[in-house]
Amino acid sequence: MKIIRKGLVPVFALVGVAFVLGGCGKKEPSAEAESAAPKAQSTAVEPRATGGMERLAFSGGPEGGTFQYFSNGIAIRLSKQLESVELSNMASAGSLENLRRVNSGEADFGIVYSGDTYLGRIGRLTNDTREYKNVHAVAYLYGAPAHLIVKAGSGIEAVADLEGKRIAVGGAGSGAAGAAERYFSSLGLWDKMNVEFLGYSKAASALGDNLIDAFWVFAGYPNSSVIQAAASNDILILDVVSAGEEAGFFDDYPFYTQLTIPAGTYSGVDYDVSSFQDSALWVAGAHVNPDVVGASLEDIFSKDGLAYMVKVKSTAKAMGIDNGLQGIVTPIHEGAEAFWTGKGLAVSEEQSAR
Repeated sequence: MKIIRKGLVPVFALVGVAFVLGGCGKKEPSAEAESAAPKAQSTAVEPRATGGMERLAFSGGPEGGTFQYFSNGIAIRLSKQLESVELSNMASAGSLENLRRVNSGEADFGIVYSGDTYLGRIGRLTNDTREYKNVHAVAYLYGAPAHLIVKAGSGIEAVADLEGKRIAVGGAGSGAAGAAERYFSSLGLWDKMNVEFLGYSKAASALGDNLIDAFWVFAGYPNSSVIQAAASNDILILDVVSAGEEAGFFDDYPFYTQLTIPAGTYSGVDYDVSSFQDSALWVAGAHVNPDVVGASLEDIFSKDGLAYMVKVKSTAKAMGIDNGLQGIVTPIHEGAEAFWTGKGLAVSEEQSAR
């Protein structure tokens, strides 16, 4: 099947589907964008071609979340840009639901954390030993780094000091809580802390009210809840890399990549913070036509496509040709491999092991 790109959408037309940038967790799409966007659906459209049109579904995330901005933005653009593709956006609970939908064929594209893709492939998801091998990575979208926040002067200066302390790790069943459980279990601390499942904003308030001793955020920086905590308190953000390296955490979970949260990102935190991140990946089912995957990448990772994505969500500034395979430790889609190698990127043994 040959996929033809339609004529470029003029800049003024793209503005009509752009989103107004705002703080984390706030609704950002303009009224025009909402009217132009495909409506979120509870079930996927038939993923097979009908009447010459390839009808596909992209599983994103909850309304107002970063996953949903990305999936909706990509679906809108590709439906306009690719001659024989109609891509609808699906609301979703997030990474794990997307993994399962794409694996089963209920959705064709999705956004899944690299960690869930890796653990799902080898049957190591929490309370789920099924192997999700039909999910292939397409591209790196952005990273979600760990923040471990405490009050300055609390006596907590290193991760080990959290033993016996009260820590909020994100909502129950969230990606943040899952990452926290992996990390602190690796360090032997998970069962030695008083863990509370609180969302970020509530955790920031609880820290200020001395109801907890620390809270964990797994999201792009600067994060609005960390900003909230720093505005009301003198805070420290702890180094989570040193303890992780000592415990062998990064050997057990190779999909986590290390990074630095720069000094000055948050008020009063005038030092670089060593952290690690999971990677949000664009994925596709093994059943998806390689030509569709290749044409989709060609458009979204074009100069115009990347500029469009930044208008959809500023987090998309992390996207680019040079880091298109960053954080991927599982097989990539056949169509993605052809695209990325054509752009001069080397594909690892793990990425080509379909």
